[in-house]
Amino acid sequence: MLISLFLSLLVSSAIANEKDGALPRLTDTKAAEAFIDSAEVVVIGFFEGEESHGYKELVAAAKRVETVPAAMCAEKEVWADLSITSDTIAIFRKADNHQENLLLSEAKKVEAEGLVNFITINELRYITEYNQVTAVGLFNSEVKSHLLLFANRGSKDYAELTARLGALAPEFTGKFLFVLVNGALKSNSRSLGYFGLKSRDLPRVGIYDGASDMKWLLPEGEISTERVREFCQSFLRGDLKEVKEAGAEAKTEL
Repeated sequence: MLISLFLSLLVSSAIANEKDGALPRLTDTKAAEAFIDSAEVVVIGFFEGEESHGYKELVAAAKRVETVPAAMCAEKEVWADLSITSDTIAIFRKADNHQENLLLSEAKKVEAEGLVNFITINELRYITEYNQVTAVGLFNSEVKSHLLLFANRGSKDYAELTARLGALAPEFTGKFLFVLVNGALKSNSRSLGYFGLKSRDLPRVGIYDGASDMKWLLPEGEISTERVREFCQSFLRGDLKEVKEAGAEAKTEL
């Protein structure tokens, strides 16, 4: 909590005063780095000024996606430090240490609705709920291994398991994306079936490796931090390659 408070104060002290409705301004590299580190996902508009193409649209989009902090930066020294060469809207996220750039000079049309989609598609967190929108960002990430929590929203252990795995996820930054699949949704039945699961079987934990298109299930039992950590590490060690895959015909038990 103290660290979060410190980062918040640091960001606030290095952000220029802004007019009502305007994006806060990041005035130096330290401010930008602190802002990026202040949340799991942030968006920064790198503009020459408030009259720049795309600025007003980003302000409108930021008001609609309140879960993602937004700011602007006009300082070219900061641009250089963050590998920005022209007007750009960039998303920074911790889940896979990724910076997703939208170059405004290459965008045929910039509208608030399009920027809302850009932000939400790329809003990957330490644990990201799977849906049609986040699926795009998940499968476009350079991190191709997914740790999946299959759980029914509203079940007694849903919130606890989500928090538990969300706390574990930072240990595997750059190695896994942690994904929550709500088994209570009919739209997710295909994802469950891919692992040979039905809603009544949940909660369960699985691993999907996009590089090899292979999948495994953690054996039934307590979904503890220690068991899930070891499950992830066994994949990274290559141990799971010797284990039969999960699927509709047979469920994998390690």
